Amino acid sequence: MGERKYFGTDGIRGRANITPMTAEVALRVGLAAGKLFMSGDDRRHLVVIGKDTRLSGYMIEPALVAGFASVGMDVRTFGPIPTPGVAMMTRSMRADLGVMISASHNDYADNGIKLFGPDGYKLSDEIELKIEAMMDAGLDEGLAPSSQLGRVKRIDEAPWRYSEIAKAAFPKHLSLAGLRVAVDCANGAAYRVAPTTLFELGAEVCAVGVSPSGTNINADCGSTHPETVAAAVKQYRADIGIALDGDADRLIICDEKGQVVDGDQIMALIARDWARRGVLRGGGVVATVMSNLGLERVLKADGLTLERTKVGDRYVMERMREGGFNLGGEQSGHLILHDHATTGDGLMAALQVLAVLVESGKPMSELARQFDPVPQLLQNVRFTSGKPLDDARVKAAIQEGEAALNGQGRLLVRPSGTEKLIRVMAEGDDAALVKRVVADVAAAVKAAG
Repeated sequence: MGERKYFGTDGIRGRANITPMTAEVALRVGLAAGKLFMSGDDRRHLVVIGKDTRLSGYMIEPALVAGFASVGMDVRTFGPIPTPGVAMMTRSMRADLGVMISASHNDYADNGIKLFGPDGYKLSDEIELKIEAMMDAGLDEGLAPSSQLGRVKRIDEAPWRYSEIAKAAFPKHLSLAGLRVAVDCANGAAYRVAPTTLFELGAEVCAVGVSPSGTNINADCGSTHPETVAAAVKQYRADIGIALDGDADRLIICDEKGQVVDGDQIMALIARDWARRGVLRGGGVVATVMSNLGLERVLKADGLTLERTKVGDRYVMERMREGGFNLGGEQSGHLILHDHATTGDGLMAALQVLAVLVESGKPMSELARQFDPVPQLLQNVRFTSGKPLDDARVKAAIQEGEAALNGQGRLLVRPSGTEKLIRVMAEGDDAALVKRVVADVAAAVKAAG
C-alpha cells in the first residue's frame, strides 16, 4: 500500500487551519472525490455533507461544497448531525458520496473529514489512496462547464430522518415511559437529536452538554469525560446515564449509582440479550485486540465466540461483513449494530441497552456487570529512532512475558499509528504478574529505542 499523505486510520484529521486541515485541502478533497465518484453515466450526481458543532466547520464545509460543485456534483448539506446519520442518509437519499466533518472525541481545535461510499460504509484504503493521488493534481483540471455546475441545498430535516430510523430500531412493544435518562451530548453533533429521540420514545430526559458554542465540544463532557454524566445521574436521580462523543458514534454508559460501564460490558449485555432472543448472527461478537479477556470468557461460557481485529472500527466492520456478524465494537464505546447501521452509532447502541433495561425490570447496576474485568494494564513507551520491535532484546522480553502469562492472560505489543510510541498492554488474573510483564517489556523497548 502507498504512503499516506492526508488520510489516516479514520479519514483526514488535524489541527484546524493547519495542513492538512485547511480550506485548500478541503477544496482539493471535494474536487478529487467529486471527480472520482462522478465517473460513469451522465445523470446528476449527489454528495451529502454533515458536520458536528466545531467552529472550523464553517470554514471546511464551504470549501468542500465549492470543490464538489465545481466538478458538477449536486450538494445537500445537513448541518449538525451524528456521523452514523450521514452514513444512513447517503444510502437513504441514493447519494454517490457522504461526507462527515468532525474530529470525533478530539477537542474543538481539531477537525476531520470522513468519507462514506454510496453503500454507507467508510471508503476502502484503495479508494482513499486514489483520492490522495488526485488531490495533488492542478486545481483547474477536470472542472465542469459553466452550465453543468453543481447546485447546493440545505436539508434541515436530515437529523430527524435519522431520528426516525433510530426509533424504528427500538422494539415496538416497549416504551421508555417511567424511565429517567441522563444524556450527555458532548456539546456535539447529537445535541438536539439524542434528547429528542429519547423523549419521543417516552423517557424523562435530563440533558447536559447541549449548548454548543463552537469551542466547547468534548470539553469536560461526553464519552471521554464520563464523570460529567455520572454527576448528572446523581443530581437528577436518573435510572441510567448515556454519554456520547462529539460526533455521536461512540457511547459510554453509567448506572444509577454513577458507576461507569465501558464498551466491553455494553457489548456483552447486548450480545447476550440478542443471543437469548435469537437475533445474534455470526455466532458471536467482533471486537479489537484491546477488548478485555473477561469479555471473551463470558461469551465463551454462553457458547459464543469473540473474534479480534486490529484497533479501529473500520477493521471491526470489515470482519463483521466477511463473517456475517451483526454486533461488534471497541472497548472505547464504538459499537456497530449491523442490522441497523453501517458504522459505530452511540444513540442506536444506547437504545438497545435501554430495551434490555426496560424489559428486564432490573436496575442498571445489576445489568452493568456482565463480567468481572481481568486486570489490564497499558503503558505507552516513547522511542526516538529505529524500529524497537525488531530488536532482539524486545523480542526476548515479549517471549518471556508470554511464557509467564501462559494461557492465563494476554500480552499485546504494537506501534501507535500516529506517534512514535510503542503500546505495551498485558492482562491476566494475577495483577502483580501483569504489572511485572508490562514493566519488563517497556524497559526493553526503552533500551532499544
